[in-house]
Amino acid sequence: GKGLFVKEIEQELLQGSIDMAVHSMKDVPTEIPDELEIGAVSQREDPRDVLVSREGRDLYSLPAGAVVGTSSLRRQVQILRLRPDLNIVPLRGNILTRLNKVKTEFDAIVLAAAGLKRAGLEANITQYFAPTEFVPAVGQGILGIEIRKNDNISQEILKCLHNPQAFTCIQAERAFLTRLNGGCHVPIGAYAWMEGEKLKMYGMFYQGKMIREYAEGSANHPQELGIALAEKIIQLYTNCHLEV
Repeated sequence: GKGLFVKEIEQELLQGSIDMAVHSMKDVPTEIPDELEIGAVSQREDPRDVLVSREGRDLYSLPAGAVVGTSSLRRQVQILRLRPDLNIVPLRGNILTRLNKVKTEFDAIVLAAAGLKRAGLEANITQYFAPTEFVPAVGQGILGIEIRKNDNISQEILKCLHNPQAFTCIQAERAFLTRLNGGCHVPIGAYAWMEGEKLKMYGMFYQGKMIREYAEGSANHPQELGIALAEKIIQLYTNCHLEV
């Protein structure tokens, strides 16, 4: 699973070989060892998913049967919701490997905008997907720094890096994921953002049927909002099956 590399780095933290670990928060499991904690999160980079295509086409102008690369089930079901006539093929490798495959194996691929921008490769982007329509992964665009609990020195160092707004958003998103028991094998996405004192959030869940929902609430209670949105989706999913 995607948490494998996170766990390897966490072992280094637990053994004292390192004092801090930097993760992409979308890769961090909702449960982390009791001895560790997320000491800080970064300001959020662009949370959107993007299309990179061979001929500069957007998703809607790709020919029927075009080969689109992604290994994310969440991206796959959302692409097929918009273009059920496309051929989705697994995509592996680092960013440069994936970009090179557009020239040889794929008509287009779907990646995270954040990764391309951090690598200075955003010029390759053909199309940005609105996060309210093509829902990102939980925590996408946010970096987290994991430390040992009660490590006062690391906590003090990280104060200047911590972004409270991003932390509020990710608390809501991770609570949503936890309530849905989400893992690598269930297509789930969530995106939260703040507007003043309000926290707004979209969530998506796929299990034979795509369910997308919206909720908003107080930014002072992000986890409650995430759970409430998950409950809303669970109820809709249950009702769909009862009707069948």
